Amino acid sequence: MTFATETIQVSTGSRPGVFDLTSAVADFCRGRGDGLCTVFVPHATAGVAIIEVGAGSDHDLMTAIDELLPADDRWRHAHGSPGHGRDHVLPAFISPSVTIPVVDGRPTLGTWQSVVLVDTNRDNRERQVRLTFLG
Repeated sequence: MTFATETIQVSTGSRPGVFDLTSAVADFCRGRGDGLCTVFVPHATAGVAIIEVGAGSDHDLMTAIDELLPADDRWRHAHGSPGHGRDHVLPAFISPSVTIPVVDGRPTLGTWQSVVLVDTNRDNRERQVRLTFLG
């Protein structure tokens, strides 16, 4: 059994968004053989998802989040930017981790699937993402 882990930094800036991690995941898995890769964001206000990017789905996801979890003053968790309480609810809807099967050192993502960090928190401009491989 093999095990490897590393942390990557993702600059998210001051706007909510979807950030593509697919290349970093593929690079991490390369040469590792068969196993599982877990992508985990150790933050209380972000999540990891597998979606299509670049064809509008990333924008649609952010629109859906805004409709489901509006950035307004309804939230009891009220420090930080206006609507910050919704950021703390996000991981209940978009998990802080995903696990991907890896075959021959390649994540077995579908043709249009990408691994993304979903971050609605404007107060944190840098995120850590932990990549873990278990072979």
